[in-house]
Amino acid sequence: MAQVTRATKALAQAGIVFELRSYDYDPAAPSIGRAAADALGVDPGQVFKTLMVLADGKPACAIAPSDGEISLKRVAAALGAKSATMMNRADAERLTGYKIGGISPFGQMRAVPTVIDETALLWDAIFLNAGQRGLQVLVAGADAVQALNATAADIAAVFPRGNI
Repeated sequence: MAQVTRATKALAQAGIVFELRSYDYDPAAPSIGRAAADALGVDPGQVFKTLMVLADGKPACAIAPSDGEISLKRVAAALGAKSATMMNRADAERLTGYKIGGISPFGQMRAVPTVIDETALLWDAIFLNAGQRGLQVLVAGADAVQALNATAADIAAVFPRGNI
């Protein structure tokens, strides 16, 4: 597995301190983020997933803990848009230059507005995809926000009691 990706190059160029962690990627896992957390032996709330969305029809990136769902309404609000929808897989891969399961918020082919769930700032460090399936980068949440010029906001979906 390559240890240098566009994501790691982008972090290095931004002067961000990070560590790489690899694991055996399972494409059949029901939740790739939770499988990564299990393989890395960490809380799933510390492993963040990168989701590509369309906010008022324009590409954007939403980053959230792997153990939950995002609220597209909250993502839209955080990005100053009226609505947001999930981007289709082919468009997400084309826009980012990464394959699904390996999409990193760092080093994407085109910079897009980014929102990260505010819980990223509660951890000493969080795991994000490093641009390759089975490769994660461990980075301080505040450093991720800085490197991505991201907005930190509450973008987690609200579930009725008892449904979590």
